[in-house]
Amino acid sequence: MIDTPIPYDIVKEKIKESGLPNIGKASIREVKRLINEIEKASGQKFVRMEMGIPGLPAVQVGVDAQIEALKNGVAAIYPDIEGIPELKSEMARFCKNFLDIDVPASSCVPTVGSMQAGFAVFMTFKHLHKEKDTTLFIDPGFPVQKQQHRIMGAKYETFDVYEYRGEKLRDKLESYLKKGNIHSIVYSNPNNPSWICFTENELRIIADLANKYDVVVIEDLAYFGMDFRKNISTPGQAPYQSTVAKYTDNYVLFISSSKAFSYAGERLAVMVISDKLFKGHFPNLKENFGTDSLGHAIVYGSVYALTSGTAHSAQYAMAAILKACNDGTYNFIEVIKEYERKAHEMKQMFTDNGFEVVYDKDEDNLLADGFYFTIGYPGFTGDELLEELLYYGISAISLSITGSQRQGLRACVSLVNRNQFPDLKVRLEKFKENHKH
Repeated sequence: MIDTPIPYDIVKEKIKESGLPNIGKASIREVKRLINEIEKASGQKFVRMEMGIPGLPAVQVGVDAQIEALKNGVAAIYPDIEGIPELKSEMARFCKNFLDIDVPASSCVPTVGSMQAGFAVFMTFKHLHKEKDTTLFIDPGFPVQKQQHRIMGAKYETFDVYEYRGEKLRDKLESYLKKGNIHSIVYSNPNNPSWICFTENELRIIADLANKYDVVVIEDLAYFGMDFRKNISTPGQAPYQSTVAKYTDNYVLFISSSKAFSYAGERLAVMVISDKLFKGHFPNLKENFGTDSLGHAIVYGSVYALTSGTAHSAQYAMAAILKACNDGTYNFIEVIKEYERKAHEMKQMFTDNGFEVVYDKDEDNLLADGFYFTIGYPGFTGDELLEELLYYGISAISLSITGSQRQGLRACVSLVNRNQFPDLKVRLEKFKENHKH
């Protein structure tokens, strides 16, 4: 029992009471609950890096628009399942202004966060082709998307992309696609948890193979614009957010209000489906959806079955935010760059105390500082490090639950207040003192 910032016996007892056989394999919400219990028992506040929750105020133009919509009585009215026209048209404009892609408003479908967008797409794509029954995850990735597959009894395969960057990605991807059982490829960009970002060459490789094997690419843009190495903030002017949609028509994008606009509480995203796919016909859909039209099956089949649409007033909020971005009256990048600044300082504190950055480069370029970064410590597996840091009042999640083959943790900067930086520094110095290597 060594001297630790959080009393050793309290942490030990709460871990035991949690009933979790391995803290490192616990879900993000289970880790959150455990930290809550330790904080309550110890009376000490953790430096909390386990949850990917926005740490900035919601965009005011959205709040104002939502209040106005509520005053106008929309709370009493079911929204159209396809989404309100204002949101659909502004998202189409946003895609042109910030992704440099052309999509019709009809292909932009509001969902209850990217979580529902994923569930709806996975439910639909499971029945897209008779001979293709498997999703391919380019990992590391968001653990809940695999949980959704398990709940549905849907098949998936996965590989950690760390050793397959650049041209190596082509052969690795093709080794899966040539088997003929893959209907879609899933990844996030920037990536949760590693914060890697695919290069334009890698996106072309993914697109080329998607075209060759008739596979849909599902690109989760939850952290839109947050590769701060390039500034995409000016509407209609390069540079743009990188996307596979520049190189293929076989795509579905998830664009969330949660991180880029700090509007997480209203659970709202927009699923953007290529015009070719949305209007596409897939005979195998008919048995389960009563239609062979992909757009109709997703909207009036899966989205309808899950929620009958998404919250009415929140759609007006996101429509107003997107309009402000499109009109150039709101610079969302300038606001969220606070995550970059915090990540830079926090990452430095960890490396100054013997920690290593696990995912550090996109090919030859250093990763951006942003919403997440990854850390490891010599002599510890990720699971062991997560548990050990609990005694020092620091929380994160293990990379082992994200499909990563690397040992370490994912740290999220969003909920760490700057006034906690001195505590973080002291706790990391104590950790180093107790774990010299």
